[in-house]
Amino acid sequence: MNALDKLKPTPVFDAYLNFAVERQNIFWKRFYGQSFPWTADPILLNWKFTNTYRVLDRVSQFLVGKVITRGEQSLEELFFRILLFKIFNRIDTWNLLERHLGEISWRTYNYERYDAILSEAKNSGIPIYSMAYVMPSPGTVFGEQLKHRNHLRLLEFMFANRIPHKIAKAKSMREVFETLRQCPSLGDFLAFQYTIDLNYSDIIDFSEMDFVVAGPGARDGIAKCFNQTSDFTNEEIIELVTKNLDSLFDAAGLKFETLFGRPLQLIDCQNIFCEISKYARVAFPERLGISGRTRIKQTYKSNNGTLIHLALPTKWGLSLKNDADISDKSVRI
Repeated sequence: MNALDKLKPTPVFDAYLNFAVERQNIFWKRFYGQSFPWTADPILLNWKFTNTYRVLDRVSQFLVGKVITRGEQSLEELFFRILLFKIFNRIDTWNLLERHLGEISWRTYNYERYDAILSEAKNSGIPIYSMAYVMPSPGTVFGEQLKHRNHLRLLEFMFANRIPHKIAKAKSMREVFETLRQCPSLGDFLAFQYTIDLNYSDIIDFSEMDFVVAGPGARDGIAKCFNQTSDFTNEEIIELVTKNLDSLFDAAGLKFETLFGRPLQLIDCQNIFCEISKYARVAFPERLGISGRTRIKQTYKSNNGTLIHLALPTKWGLSLKNDADISDKSVRI
């Protein structure tokens, strides 16, 4: 009996494999300009799910294509732009700041100016944070009354404590995660997500197969996919599945189309566990997992895609099959 058999997979794990393939097929159909609908799966047609590869989602695409690559590439400037963008995790908030400030830069950062812009938006009823996940406030540490003010103070704290320089000197992805984890209000989930975001840039360069942290959604998905998990950590399960994907797809009679030859990484499979947790609320309502949640919040609208130039970290060395520059290709995400 192999390790995966010991986990006693449920029908939800079969759906996990099918989801990975079908969600990636949807991406490729959109990439090559095929018309809606891109799938016959009624759940994928009616509800919103992230891409199979984390980097392909709209916010990650904006981060790579317009936050990381545009602007000064020094350590402090890259770190400031990435963390500022990801703390709010909302493209509209970044665009709002750019409209008022022009270039977004640590060199010209001024707490009062940033606070005034964000406070005015908040007072006007304009959301400044993404609804993708709850962003906790470090207010007990910095004492500001408004969450965004505490997050500006958090950025100042990071620079005062030389967090960018500590991260640049890190010897592993885990060390980057542990450095971020020491910052006020950054728990395991956010510290790991920010580690991956920083790794899209040239500040650090670690394999996405080096380290993973299971977020709450992934833990729920794992509980739905397997009946026996007590002998493994959630991270061990993610690694086990990721490293055996080829044989798992083959055994299920599935063909997975990689991202220009790049296999799914630990972060991607972690995300898919989170997405299958949502998918199972409709497909397998009897599998309650550990969260007990029964509804998917966001429905899918076929006209809500944003036309972008596909942006991938250049250090990955990926290209189209005809060796054309990926950045020349536009796609709706």
